[in-house]
Amino acid sequence: MKKLYQKSEILFAIFWIVLYTVLMGNLRNLGDDSPYMMIGLIVICALMLLFVWKNGLTEKYGLSGWAKNSKSMLWFFPLWVIASLNLWGGVAAKYPLPGLLFAAVSMALVGVAEELIFRGFLFKAMLKDGDVKTAVIVSAVTFGLGHIVNLFTGHELAETLLQMVFAVAFGFVVTMAFYKSGSLLPAVLAHSLTDVFSLFARSDASPVLNWAAHIVTIVMTVAYCIYLARRVPTPACNSPAEREESPQA
Repeated sequence: MKKLYQKSEILFAIFWIVLYTVLMGNLRNLGDDSPYMMIGLIVICALMLLFVWKNGLTEKYGLSGWAKNSKSMLWFFPLWVIASLNLWGGVAAKYPLPGLLFAAVSMALVGVAEELIFRGFLFKAMLKDGDVKTAVIVSAVTFGLGHIVNLFTGHELAETLLQMVFAVAFGFVVTMAFYKSGSLLPAVLAHSLTDVFSLFARSDASPVLNWAAHIVTIVMTVAYCIYLARRVPTPACNSPAEREESPQA
C-alpha cells in the first residue's frame, strides 16, 4: 500500500473506494445485523488506521485531535441536527439483540471507513492540486454515487435515489467541515451517529415527514457550507499551498 500511496494518492484513494464498495456490496447481502459484516468492517478499518498511524499521517488526515476552532465552526451544530433526522419520525429498534448490537457496531464503523476514504484519502489527494472546489465536489458526489450499491442489496430504486441525494448533501457538509476545521473526527462522529440512528428509525414514519427531513438537510447543508466558505479561515493543514509529505520509507 505504501508504494501505491507514494506513486499516486489519487490511485491509492480509488483502490480503497473500489475495495470498500466491493466488500460492502457482499457483506450487506448478509444483513446489517450479521456478525460477519461487523468483522469485515473491523478488519478494513483496522488496516486503514494502521496504515495512517504507521506512516505518521494522523495529522494530515485529521485524526490527531478534535477541531481547535469549534466556536467558529458553530460547534458543528448542523452536523448533529442532520445526524438526528432518522429519529424524527419516532424510535423503534430494527433488529432484536444480539443482532442490534452487531448492526450498531457495523454502522459506527461505516462512518469511520467512509469518512477516512472519501474525506481523508480522496479529498486530501485532490486538494494537493490546489483546486478546492473540484476536490469538495468530487468527494461529495463520489460518496453519494457510491450508495447506488444499495440497489444490489434489496433496496428499491426510489429509496436508493433518495439515499443518494441525502448522501451527496451530507458529503458536501462533512467535506467542508473537515476542510475548514482540519479535524476529521466531527465528520466521523456525525456520520456514525447518522448510520447508527438509522437502526432506530420507524419504518412506518410519515412519508411527508421523511421528505421534510431531507429538505431540512439540504437547506441546512447549503446554509452551513456558505457560512464555512465565507466566514471560517482555512487551517494551515488543509491549505492547498502546503507541501504534502509522503510516508517515510
